[in-house]
Amino acid sequence: TMGPLLPWLGAAALLLPLLLVPLALLARRRRGRQTPPLSLLVVAGSGGHTTEILRLLSCLSESYSPRHYILADSDKMSETKIRSFEQKRAEIFSNSQILCNGPGTCVPVCISALLLGLLGLKRAIIVYVESICRVETLSLSGKILYYFSDYFIVQWPALKEKYPKSVYLGRIV
Repeated sequence: TMGPLLPWLGAAALLLPLLLVPLALLARRRRGRQTPPLSLLVVAGSGGHTTEILRLLSCLSESYSPRHYILADSDKMSETKIRSFEQKRAEIFSNSQILCNGPGTCVPVCISALLLGLLGLKRAIIVYVESICRVETLSLSGKILYYFSDYFIVQWPALKEKYPKSVYLGRIV
């Protein structure tokens, strides 16, 4: 007969959701840890700017792929460095971010990306990293993009104090 089993079935029915909810939350948390692919537009300056931006890129996961570069036609040294860097990394993913670190050429690119977003054509997240050499004041590019970037990273505490929207992570390059 079912008489003696009925209390056990009732208890099991009450305990089953208590067991399944933590398992469902754990599964959701694990899925949430996956970083979505992000397409990255990198604005490369010449000389030290290219070296700094490549150091930044080397710290990013492969989720920041594919990477697209903008650089001056005349800057063959940066082109060579970037090609060498990219040969070591695979290009697989897609979504949009722009990473830049100060060359004046990044301003029109970022403003163009903002306009595309305002028109609803393509949303890009702008990440601006102020050059390590800017200790007390922002570069001209930084002064402009401080107001438009989604993330504005500085490498000196004095700049964080002057620019509260900025993120201070210490020296990152």
